[in-house]
Amino acid sequence: MSRRKSRECAVQILYQIEMTGNNPDLALQFFWDNYPQRETDKEFTERLVKGALKHKKKIDACIKKTAVNWSLKRLTPVDVSILRMAVFELLFCPDIPYKVTLNEAIELGKKFGSEKSAPFINGVLDHIFKHNPDHKKHPPEQPIALCSHKQDTPRSNGAL
Repeated sequence: MSRRKSRECAVQILYQIEMTGNNPDLALQFFWDNYPQRETDKEFTERLVKGALKHKKKIDACIKKTAVNWSLKRLTPVDVSILRMAVFELLFCPDIPYKVTLNEAIELGKKFGSEKSAPFINGVLDHIFKHNPDHKKHPPEQPIALCSHKQDTPRSNGAL
């Protein structure tokens, strides 16, 4: 499975959790039981899901601050799931270039969201990127550090 497919799986799992309130571990197990994948492919998906949920408060605050006049309740659950995953990548995965995160999130918006999802997601993520001080110091094509599967390294100094 490609990283694109892993991101699709992560969005679907985050969406399931958002809609059902299911325990994340149970949601992951349910997903893998119904859509089996190779173990190495599961790792990236699970990292995105668990990371987005672990840092949900900070991620949601970042989205709320950026999406002026839009509460998370006004956004579709699909868009919220895509944004949470992508903001997690932006803030905690410096090994993933900004442009990759942005392009993948836009494509997910086109695939799973409405016709307005992709431009909205693009605007929110672009604003978050441009207002994150660490991004200004490091070109997006050159990761600032490797983000391990065991520990998420924040990209931001909390200035968001």
